[in-house]
Amino acid sequence: MMEMSGNDTISQEGNGKASRVIRMGTRKSQLARIQTDSVAGTLKQLYPDVHLEIVAMSTIGDKILDTALSKIGEKSLFTKELENALERNEVDIVVHSLKDLPTSLPPGFTIGAILERENPHDAVVLHPKNAGLTLDSLPEKSVIGTSSLRRAAQLKKRFPQLEFENIRGNLNTRLKKLDEKDDYAAIILAAAGLKRMGWESRISQVLGPEDCMYAVGQGALAVEVRAQDKDILEMVSVLHHPDTVLRCISERAFLKQLEGGCSVPVAVHTEVKGSMLYLTGAVYSLDGADCLKDTMQTCVELDNKVNESTQRSANVGVTACNISSSALEAAEKLGLDLANVLLNKGAKDILTTARKLNDAR
Repeated sequence: MMEMSGNDTISQEGNGKASRVIRMGTRKSQLARIQTDSVAGTLKQLYPDVHLEIVAMSTIGDKILDTALSKIGEKSLFTKELENALERNEVDIVVHSLKDLPTSLPPGFTIGAILERENPHDAVVLHPKNAGLTLDSLPEKSVIGTSSLRRAAQLKKRFPQLEFENIRGNLNTRLKKLDEKDDYAAIILAAAGLKRMGWESRISQVLGPEDCMYAVGQGALAVEVRAQDKDILEMVSVLHHPDTVLRCISERAFLKQLEGGCSVPVAVHTEVKGSMLYLTGAVYSLDGADCLKDTMQTCVELDNKVNESTQRSANVGVTACNISSSALEAAEKLGLDLANVLLNKGAKDILTTARKLNDAR
């Protein structure tokens, strides 16, 4: 059994045995609860003596639903309140969608686990009247709802005959807006969220990288902890999925070097094949007309002889126990190098213009 630090909570079970209590912070949305419950279930299987309590709260992104995410101007729309609770020791770990976490975390925090990635691609959900169609076959001028500049920029370029308008709200709200009104012919959502909600049947089309590359970290869940809580870091580290960790580290390094976020269209696609990690990254103008895109690869062969007590940290906010430092460094360097290639080709000008145009809207 792990040692307990001064911040640990103890409860007394019916048999008189002391049980450690771990408080898990999460957003209140149904999807966030499903994701947190899945992490809790795995932890409970691994550590049956630990009692898990889930603490749900609303974030800025949950409260402001009438404004596009890119216009709110807050880098931690879905994470700040959760991190405040972590800082005040009101919770011990926080479960996030990794794509919501900024590439620079507040001092004293780290991502202690990145779980195996669900399908990271975007999906088309059609209005019931358009059943059986695709984005290619929808009538000209059909309106597609998306709250993402990244999705809109790529799809405007790929499907110029369609129109794209903002839509906000959690998954339930957006699907209700789609089904109960005629404002949208279809909406674009993350395939991972739909699958976790049990709504795979609503997916009409999964968009491959040739149509729409995904957001950094999309489809992966992250467990954020206080960096000083070594015992909790050790506990959650068993949740790490090595391939997903390496892919997401390269993606986060790429985004961080570009100084990107939700206010600019940046997209990625990663794959691990054998010992090779492939990263494709792109930046777009808001209308999708201007695009810089490239692919690079590196060797990330995992070392099975890593000292289990060693903790390796990457500069993108991830502490990956039991994954070799050479693999982590190679993944991070891949993201940095690809970002620098695009910056040397003029990516900064595209992103600066995109920010200015978005701010002016």
